[in-house]
Amino acid sequence: MTDIAPIPTLAGPKILLEGPSGSGKTRAIGTLVDWAAAQSPPQPVFVLFTENGLETLRGYWRDRGLPVPANLHYHVIRTPAIPLSALLEGAKKVGMLSYEALTKSIDPDRSSNNPWEKVLKVLTDFPDDRTGKKFGNIGTWPATHILVNDSLSETANACVRMVIGNKPTTSQPDYGVAQNNLLNWLRYMTQSFAGTFVITAHVQRQTNEVTGVTQLMTKAIGKALADEIPVLFSEVIYTVREGTSWYWDTAAANVDTKTRYLPIASKIKPDFAQIMDKWLERAKD
Repeated sequence: MTDIAPIPTLAGPKILLEGPSGSGKTRAIGTLVDWAAAQSPPQPVFVLFTENGLETLRGYWRDRGLPVPANLHYHVIRTPAIPLSALLEGAKKVGMLSYEALTKSIDPDRSSNNPWEKVLKVLTDFPDDRTGKKFGNIGTWPATHILVNDSLSETANACVRMVIGNKPTTSQPDYGVAQNNLLNWLRYMTQSFAGTFVITAHVQRQTNEVTGVTQLMTKAIGKALADEIPVLFSEVIYTVREGTSWYWDTAAANVDTKTRYLPIASKIKPDFAQIMDKWLERAKD
């Protein structure tokens, strides 16, 4: 009889994986799926794609002639581009109205296609595009379930579009509403969600308001959230590509990184098993 591991009582790690485009963020998710598939019983991994990352993740196995593991479940939901008709209408308004009038304008159709509402509804009964099955509300999932969001950039865009719809400009109050909604969701995922949560993100160069130093900081909505997002996570890992090699970095001087499971080092092998094995060990009663 095969031994079955007990369900951990320690909530799963909360991991922010951030770096430039092409630095291996999405591909590294494959190592997390492989680790989860090797557990007894296999742990399910759910990936919510809000941008074009599915082919990259599938390529992690397909490019080596391997099958995509059965424990991987994914759903693709994209914020639709502003239609040409709305772009034309926006161009007309910009030519006719003052900046003040533009910022005070409202898209009357914004509620009919709210991308942020669609993201949240997915999480109330996660649908698997592979099988058509649904896996319930993420708030009821145990610590052995893993949820990945790829990526923060388009998830944040959904928050902004919820507020402005197809309006041709974004005012400061609009930014505030979108930022608050995004931050509330990230707090839920990092403080209330029992499982492991991973989110990928891009970075942008900006001046840290506390230190005055120019850093690579988390790209979300504007610049106001860059200091607030990393503190919510147990791991903030910077992804690096050097030539044909990919690495993780927790010691980069110009990036706001942190770690509870990885060493503080550069050129770490991009493999989630290093984090998850330590989590399982610490989760033992």
